[in-house]
Amino acid sequence: MLTISQVSEKTGLTPYTIRYYEKIGVLHEPKRSNGGARVYKESEVSYIQCLNKLKKLGLSLEEITEFTREGCVMDKIQQGENPSNYNPTLKKRIEILEKHLMGLESRRQEINYMISLAEEKLTLYQELTKEDIVNTR
Repeated sequence: MLTISQVSEKTGLTPYTIRYYEKIGVLHEPKRSNGGARVYKESEVSYIQCLNKLKKLGLSLEEITEFTREGCVMDKIQQGENPSNYNPTLKKRIEILEKHLMGLESRRQEINYMISLAEEKLTLYQELTKEDIVNTR
């Protein structure tokens, strides 16, 4: 069993964030020690790491909540459960990821356009400074 500080170290999330995820229902409330401190199993740490990866992907907390409604389905499937038991969940996850990916692709196009503009300006300014150097000789 791990304390919230140990979980924080392992996941890179602050204890505040872990408690916040609990509060909003993204994360189930863990068991408590006799003293009332939160204690986590390794499986819960794996789940928190999964949440963290989804957050790093840029999913909103609402999307993460929907995405993880059935828990860590991949772990369940890897432990031998039939994937067809999770078809509705997997389809919902596909829908969430496809929507998110479309947004990322759109942002990529915007970034590529901004890079192109910056490169054009850089080339222009480099040419102008070369002309300036030639004219001062």
